[in-house]
Amino acid sequence: ADPMFDLREMAEPVAVTEVRNGKARVAIVIARGFGAAAPRAMFRPGPKPEIALHFDPSQAMVLAMVKGLLTQYVMQSVSRVAFGGGGEAGVKALSDARAEVEGSTALDPAERRDLLALFQSVERVNLRRASSASPAGGPGVELQAPFVTSEHEVTSGGRRYNAFAHSFAGMSVQFVLFMGIELGVGVLYMRRLGLWKRLRAAPVSRALLLGSRIASGTLIATILTIAIYAAAIVFFGVRIDGSIMGFLGITVAFALLTASFGLLIAAVGRTPEATRGIAILATLLLVMLGGAWVPTFVFPQWLQSATLAVPTRWAIDGLEAVTWRGLGLDAALAPIGVMLAFSAVFAAIAIWRFDWEE
Repeated sequence: ADPMFDLREMAEPVAVTEVRNGKARVAIVIARGFGAAAPRAMFRPGPKPEIALHFDPSQAMVLAMVKGLLTQYVMQSVSRVAFGGGGEAGVKALSDARAEVEGSTALDPAERRDLLALFQSVERVNLRRASSASPAGGPGVELQAPFVTSEHEVTSGGRRYNAFAHSFAGMSVQFVLFMGIELGVGVLYMRRLGLWKRLRAAPVSRALLLGSRIASGTLIATILTIAIYAAAIVFFGVRIDGSIMGFLGITVAFALLTASFGLLIAAVGRTPEATRGIAILATLLLVMLGGAWVPTFVFPQWLQSATLAVPTRWAIDGLEAVTWRGLGLDAALAPIGVMLAFSAVFAAIAIWRFDWEE
């Protein structure tokens, strides 16, 4: 019922897969028998039952919040059982704990005597509550948490999360898009010099002339992205743990998007100087909304949904999916398809609107 949680019950392997795919932030695994073991752990030293937390390491700040909420609600539930609010379960938990203390040879005699006195006091409180029909509930005492947590980073092959993987995904998208701006501005300079007018005299179509610019820009952007990731692998330990084909597909699709974006800039721009400033602003907005500067999960929910209409969001998510998340080719298909669709729209508008003369 807590508004901080969107709690769904599912099998552990399914939950871990949801975290790996970025569809859930934490998978909480409560072991069988936890409800019986936790009340006993409140009254005796030694091992405590465990709650496993499988979390997305790119959202590690969520982990502390989840552990705090777990402590709150588990303590409420367990103390209610241990101090008489759990009916027969509470009576049994208290009885088992008392039997363990009475039979323990490791406890100091004075400590054993005090613990047994505590149990007797709790039993008297329970009897009074039962006779007066008062609402059940634990007394306002401070108790240590009756469980411990173990944290497991959900990455590929158990490899430690490398934050550089997200940084290189975002910064690669930003730097390559800036290359696309230079591609578009270069086209405007060619138009100012009259080169496009001369090329139009050749027996080739408009689509072929502009398509050649897109093809060359795509090739340059692809080589640049691969070079950036080569440096990331050699110097920063980034690994492509997912599909190599998926990585190459995303790289080429984003390179095509960059080239068509550059040509679109040239088609709608008037002068190189004015176009450069507007294009830089548009590019910075695209990379910010795409999650290059900060992860998109910190955005408000409405903005997270809105950024799905931004192609850079798909590029960054796709690169993360095939690197540290270790996902297969199927995780790359949607980003590839979306970027190709945007590329087709940009190219069509650019060819339609392109002005061959200054």
